[in-house]
Amino acid sequence: MAVDVQLVRILRDQTGAGIMDCKEALEKSDGDMEKATQALREKGVASAGKRVGKDTNEGVIETYLHTGGRVGAMVELGCETDFVARTEEFQKLAHDIAMQVAAMGPVYIDKDEIEDGDTRPPAQISLMQQPFIKNGSSSVGEMVTELAGKVGENIRVVRFTRLAVGE
Repeated sequence: MAVDVQLVRILRDQTGAGIMDCKEALEKSDGDMEKATQALREKGVASAGKRVGKDTNEGVIETYLHTGGRVGAMVELGCETDFVARTEEFQKLAHDIAMQVAAMGPVYIDKDEIEDGDTRPPAQISLMQQPFIKNGSSSVGEMVTELAGKVGENIRVVRFTRLAVGE
């Protein structure tokens, strides 16, 4: 099926994927934008999965202070290169994760860190399993994986801390 160039451009703008990847996804889905978007997302997750073992010695430390200055958070988001660390998307994700930490107060980064005997639900205490506050249909972990697939680098939350007055 021949795909309209305009559809390819729209899909590229929405997903950030390469032109050829967008064209191929639209061809395979017979022009269905939703199916093409899902196919690109799965491809990105698969490529991100291959990079999980890579070192993340670059990145940013992002802070967030909630209005009134009574709650704050600091997050270290790591990646493989300083090129990715300087991108607007990476810095925005770091800021959003700091906001998530301030708002939701997770205890652990990932579910494999949860101590034996802690019976609280992982979606409550594990940052990567929490529903993303800006998009409840995705978890924080899915947002990190999605960006990792898009930029082609391993991205991970290295550490975080949350402070609240009186706690």
